[in-house]
Amino acid sequence: MIWRVCLAMLALAACSETSEPTAQDIMPADIQSGYVFLTAETQALQDDTFANPGYLWVDRGAALFNNELGVTQSCASCHSGGLAGVAATYPKVDPDTQKLHNLESRINQCRTQNQDVPSLDYESDTLLSLTAYVANQSLGMPQAVETTGEAADYIEQGRAYFYTRRGQFNFSCAQCHNDSWGLKLRGDTISQGHGNGFPAYRLEWESLGSLQRRLRDCDIGVRAEPLPYGSETYKSVELYLAARAAGLPIESPAIRR
Repeated sequence: MIWRVCLAMLALAACSETSEPTAQDIMPADIQSGYVFLTAETQALQDDTFANPGYLWVDRGAALFNNELGVTQSCASCHSGGLAGVAATYPKVDPDTQKLHNLESRINQCRTQNQDVPSLDYESDTLLSLTAYVANQSLGMPQAVETTGEAADYIEQGRAYFYTRRGQFNFSCAQCHNDSWGLKLRGDTISQGHGNGFPAYRLEWESLGSLQRRLRDCDIGVRAEPLPYGSETYKSVELYLAARAAGLPIESPAIRR
C-alpha cells in the first residue's frame, strides 16, 4: 500500500541506532482533528448522519443498549438518563482497581459485573456497536481526560510508546504524526494521529473499527509485532492521545481514510 511504501522510504531516510525521541510535541495551539486533513467529499460524508455508514453501528448500539436479549437487565435500566459526556473522559483509571479502562473494557466490565453475561471480543460487531453508541452521545463535546494521579503514569507510558522507534523500519508514531503532519503522501495528507473520531469508519477497512485496531495497523505498517487487543500499553497510548488532543471534539463515528 502507498502509505506503507512511504513509511519505508521515510524510515530509511531517518534511520538511526538510537531509540531516543527526535520528534517535537505539537503545540496546543496547533492541535487539529483528523477531520481537517480529509477531502471536502469525505468531510461531507462524515457530517451527513444519513450517509455516514458509521451510524449503522450507532443505531444497532442504541438497540442493544436499550434492550439486549439474554441479559438480566439492559444498560438503559441503569443509565436511563443517557451517557452524554462520558466518552470524552475515557480512557479513565478505575478508582477501585487502579486499572486503566477504555470504553471497550469499561463496557465489558459492566457486562460481567452488573449484567452477569460474558465479555465481548474486541472488534466484534456487538462491542463496536455499543462503543459507537456510547461515544456518539458525546458528539461535539471536548475531550477532557484526567491527567493527574494514577492517570499521569499511564500517560507517560503511552507517550513513551508513541515516541519509541520500532519494527524493521525503525520508525515511531511521533515521526509521522508530530514531525510530518500536513505533508502530502501522494493524494493523502498526514494527520496528527488523534483518536477523537474513534470508533471510526475507515474507507480502507470498509467497516467500523476501534482505535486499537488503528494502532495495530500502524505497528504492522512499520513491520513491528502488534500488541494484543485490550493490552494495557495500547490503552495507555489511547489515554496519551486523548490528553494530547485535549479540547478536540468527539467525532465518533468519524470517517477516516
